[in-house]
Formats: sequence, structure tokens, C-alpha cells
Amino acid sequence: MKSPKFLIAAVSALALTACGDTGSGGSRDTVRAVGSSTVFPFAKAVAESLARSNPDINSPIIESTGTGGGMKLFCAGLGPDTTDMVNASRRMKASEFADCQANGVTDIIELQVGLDGIAFASAQGGIDINLTPKIVYEAIAKTPYGEEQTNETWSDVDPSLPDLPILVYGPPSTSGTRDALKELVLEVGCESNPEMDALKESDEDRYDQVCTEVRADGKYVDQGEQDNLIVQKIEGNENAMGIFGYSYLEENADKVKGLSLNGVEPTYENISSFAYNGARPLYVYVKKAHIDAIPGLKEYLAEWTKLWVPGAGLGEIGLISSPEDVMAANAKAATEFTIIDGSDLK
Repeated sequence: MKSPKFLIAAVSALALTACGDTGSGGSRDTVRAVGSSTVFPFAKAVAESLARSNPDINSPIIESTGTGGGMKLFCAGLGPDTTDMVNASRRMKASEFADCQANGVTDIIELQVGLDGIAFASAQGGIDINLTPKIVYEAIAKTPYGEEQTNETWSDVDPSLPDLPILVYGPPSTSGTRDALKELVLEVGCESNPEMDALKESDEDRYDQVCTEVRADGKYVDQGEQDNLIVQKIEGNENAMGIFGYSYLEENADKVKGLSLNGVEPTYENISSFAYNGARPLYVYVKKAHIDAIPGLKEYLAEWTKLWVPGAGLGEIGLISSPEDVMAANAKAATEFTIIDGSDLK
């Protein structure tokens, strides 16, 4: 008897066979991608560029669902009723890779499309704080160092900071930006307390809870997957702070300003050199089984490689190019459709 995994793959392959038929049989002739709100403007720009240069190819449909939500959709299976790609503002997790494998999505192409930074920002003329991971953690953690959260103002966190109420608009739990915030900032701040190392050794689940959960009392406001809404919120409140991808900071430089982290400003140069603590890579994941079945998918991947180089279109809207060797390796993966084995995912 064939295994369930084999049967899933076989049924999906039959469904994909019909994808090349653009008749009335329910097949699909347009690339579909879901995922990160941070990667969304870049993915959309690449789709628009593809449509302009290839009028015979339908412009890909891009949806902003958040990285976590996008991964669930991506890993649901193969076939024309599933998405071809997922955009991610963090790397795929080992658990997500396992879900993909279980549902027949066995061959996955991973592309690092560039770099971004988690930007902390406020309105032009608004609150101005030189942040550190420790300050951010103590301000927005649900239970800082395992204790009750009692900080109501920034001066409660540190007497040298403004005596203004803490109000931070940020990404939701499904967002890759939230995951990066946890890893690059909150955990770093939490680990400034040496007792947290012992907690990590003795109770990792408790450590994750203490070091990465954010408060839910209105001081940290989950603003959903649309980063532009965060920009609007902080623009209208000079005492508010926002957290989003660097590209949104650059795009709205006339409305908001970036705040330093450990004395380093979120700029193109500082992110590309990783001098800025919040620097992170951005990814696109593709189903290899869909490459020949979905019209325009090969061309869409090729368009990414044209636009992610320095001085090309994506840099104009805030994408920071990866180092040259990384770009070369990913350009090869985008044209030779090499797959990952998942062994180094966490």
C-alpha cells in the first residue's frame, strides 16, 4: 500500500498537470504569492516590472498575510488551489518545513532576496529616545525578567528617559517582523540579566515566555499586518513609537524619523554592514513542483534577480542588497531551482 505522503504528492501532481491548460477546466495561469507585509512592496514591485516587460504574462497576485499565516498557506499542499510562493521576513522554521513535507510540499526553493532592518520610529518632532535592547525589553515585555510589568512611562524604565507614557505600535504575533523583534531585540535585552541564562538552561519554555512575550495592557498595540497603519498611528501622536520594516521608514521619511538602537541609526549603510542591531535578511520560498506548471513563475523568479542588485529598482523602495557572494548564490538557486533539505533550519 502506498504511504499517505505519496498519495498526497500523486494527487497534487495530477492537479498540477492541469495548470498549464488555460481553458475552462479550473486551472490557473497566474502566479500567486502570500506572506510578509515587509516583503510585500518588493514582491509587488517585481510583479509590476514583470508585467511591463512581458505583456504576455499575467501580473502575479501578491497577498499580505504575514509570514506565519503565509507559511501555513504555502505548506498546505500542492496544486492550482494552493499558493506558489511565500514571502518571509525571517527564515522558514524547522516546524514549518516539517508541515510542508507532511503535506507533500517536499521540494522547496529558498531565496534570500535582500536585507531589511527592524526600524523603531516616531513622528517628526515627536519622542526621541536612544534605545537599547534592554530599554525596549523592559518597556514592552509582559513579565520583564519574570516579574510583574509596572513600567507606565519611559522614565519608569530609566530615570534619564522622558517622563512620557509608553505607547508602542508594533507587528502581530503572525508577523515575521515580530519574530525578528523577539530574536534581535527582546531576547538580547532579556539576557542583560544574568539570571536569564540559568532560566534558559533549566526551563526553556519559561525562558521563551519571559523573554519574548509582549504586554497586552494597551502599552504595546498589535496593529495588524499593514505597516502603513503603524506609520499613520505614530504620525498622529508625537508621544507614540512604532516598529516596522526599514523600507516603510524610508518611504515615509517626511512623516516619521528613525530612532537609534545602541547609538546606531537605522540607515541603508548601517543595515547593509550589520552595524545596526535590527538588521535581518528577507526571503522568498517557492514550490519547485509549480515551476513548470504555473505560467510566469520562472520569469517572476528571474525578475527578482534583476531587481535585487545594487542600483536596481528594489533599492529605490528600500530593499538593501545582500552581500555579493550571497546574491550570486541566490541568483543561481533562482535559475537552477535548487532545493533546501531543511537540516539547518531552527
